[in-house]
Amino acid sequence: MSQLYSYCLPYDDGAAPNPYWGVCTLVICKPAIRRTAEIGDWIVGTGSTRSRIGNVSGMVVYAMRVTQKMKMRDYDLHTQEHLKGKIPDPTSSDVRRRLGDSIYDFRYDPPRLRSREVHSEGNREDDLSGYYALLSERFYYFGDHPVRLPEDLQKIVQQRQGHRKQKNTPFLPRFEEWLLGLNLEPNKLYGNPQMKLFSTCLTCKAP
Repeated sequence: MSQLYSYCLPYDDGAAPNPYWGVCTLVICKPAIRRTAEIGDWIVGTGSTRSRIGNVSGMVVYAMRVTQKMKMRDYDLHTQEHLKGKIPDPTSSDVRRRLGDSIYDFRYDPPRLRSREVHSEGNREDDLSGYYALLSERFYYFGDHPVRLPEDLQKIVQQRQGHRKQKNTPFLPRFEEWLLGLNLEPNKLYGNPQMKLFSTCLTCKAP
């Protein structure tokens, strides 16, 4: 049975989740979700009361249905062959390349950081303890244009640290009904990251 994960996303920077190149990925941050979420589950990031764009609590920043799950080492290989844009390049003029989430090079033991644009050595333990990368080819990213949940779905909002899953079970059918009822094209960016790490407009380039 599919599950509905929800958590507060206080730092929406375009790296976690990374919604570029036609695939939304969650590879760094949220280790507990990455360890336990399975194919078919929904992951929903809701807004913070103290986001960079104001109080967006109760609003959806992104929603992705997991379509692939792989170990981070395998994701490293996968990006080199299929998703090169997810490999960070801090010298690139394309901001999406600078926000790449395949930040660990598993050719080395321990893995080496490719870039410190979004994470540093201080994030290593948290990142690698998630073990898995989650990929979605069925996602909706709203960023700085979040969409408010209807009143009957506000109970899935998690404002504290951590995430909700078990308590969300009764709300999954209604959530899917609401989200699909928006009649939006999936796998499209409807906003830019709330945190402007770089000044370039990302939706101007994103597929």
